Amino acid sequence: MIGDMSHFGPIFAVCMFIYAVFRQWFHDQFHGHVEMYGHKLFGYVYPYVQITFHEYHAEFFERSKAYADIERYLSASSSNRAKRLKANVVKDCESVVLSMDDYEEVTDEFNGVKIWWSASKTIPEQRSLFSVRDDEERRFYRLTCHRRHRDFVTNVYLKHVLDEGKAIAVKTRQRKLYTNNKSENWHGYKKTIWSHIVFEHPATFDTLAMDPKKKKDILDDLMTFTKSKDYYKKVGKSWKRGYLLYGPPGTGKSSMIAAMANFLEYDIYDLELASVNDNTDLRKLLIETSSKSIIVIEDIDCSLDLTGQRKEKQEDDKDNKKDPIKEMEKMTKKKGSEVTLSGLLNFIDGLWSACGSERLVVFTTNHIEKLDRALIRRGRMDKHIEMSYCCFETFKVLAKNYLGVETHELFATIGQMLGETDMTPADVAESLMPKSDEEDVEICLKKLIKCLEDAKEVARVKAQEDARVKAEEGNKVGKDGEKEQASDA
Repeated sequence: MIGDMSHFGPIFAVCMFIYAVFRQWFHDQFHGHVEMYGHKLFGYVYPYVQITFHEYHAEFFERSKAYADIERYLSASSSNRAKRLKANVVKDCESVVLSMDDYEEVTDEFNGVKIWWSASKTIPEQRSLFSVRDDEERRFYRLTCHRRHRDFVTNVYLKHVLDEGKAIAVKTRQRKLYTNNKSENWHGYKKTIWSHIVFEHPATFDTLAMDPKKKKDILDDLMTFTKSKDYYKKVGKSWKRGYLLYGPPGTGKSSMIAAMANFLEYDIYDLELASVNDNTDLRKLLIETSSKSIIVIEDIDCSLDLTGQRKEKQEDDKDNKKDPIKEMEKMTKKKGSEVTLSGLLNFIDGLWSACGSERLVVFTTNHIEKLDRALIRRGRMDKHIEMSYCCFETFKVLAKNYLGVETHELFATIGQMLGETDMTPADVAESLMPKSDEEDVEICLKKLIKCLEDAKEVARVKAQEDARVKAEEGNKVGKDGEKEQASDA
């Protein structure tokens, strides 16, 4: 490119000299006019066209997809000709991805047309020379081509670049597990909102301990969702679906999410609500999620106090007198996250929820009865999946996973005991897992039988204790009633 433009050197030098003289002769109010006309003059003699692709859009709400596609294209096709590169080591140091370093330039040729790409960034004028933060830096790629190739570049070449970038993304895609950083750590540069690692959870629907009929129902539902883009558009709904997983701890809710992600090949965004300052930050997090992803809020009944807010408001309406103690308690609560139930509902199915497509929203809870009904109604949490205690069909899946057996003479005994005793799949799996080379299939199955017997005995003792306490409370109520009657007499 430099060789092609060498004869323009004297013209550039004259223009720069004239510009410097004008800056000294005229006051500041004329500088804008001088620069405007200078650019026009420069455009007459400069035979090249430049197109800039910024990493973030003007409002900096989300990363530009075009910028990402260009980055992948240049990394694959042109970075081998760059002299200065930056490296990104991925997947446990198994591979290195090279891309153009800042202020580097490479040349690309397509159908006989030469195009120049440069990588650059803008830095705020007030930034300290010793600052190591890049939060305010704005990166961009700049394409330069001859003006006579403008139509070809904009209509043909750029389409080729973007298509190639998308194809590379599909081919080299690594699924990721994201988690949100604390809101106070955000500095405007959106890469700090979500952090991620490569998602490599081994759970699949084949290994998932669940009743086969329920498992098939979930798989059919997921497959239907992935093929329903046109249907959702037809009925006027965002292409997303909500799942509520509920049940006791240890019943496989997290494994279910991992299996869903592996089955659909989706990324996972694990949202920690307690780290979000308010509804505005929650909306920013939603904007930064991508399509083909699962947004997860685990133990939503414990994440924030989203259940008592309506009751508090109703109590305030009934009693206009403010209790100083209650007011202090409310102020203490507000020191933490101020995400509200209304904000969460808008996050799930409000206007901003339509900013992406092909996404699942999954809530998990150990206590479904604690959740506000508005939060889990159909249309928000479309499918409710109960993750229950281990049944015989679930046990057979675990026995095959952990011991490699599909039948045994002890299966009948275990099946009968599972029908009489509540035990989570996690506890059953722990009993089935061999602890040494000496533990064979029969020993592991007998360990499970012993654990079931112990659990049954614990449940029996607890039931007796509960019955005794209940009887004592009944007797106490009866005695209190007799005393009241005697007092009235």
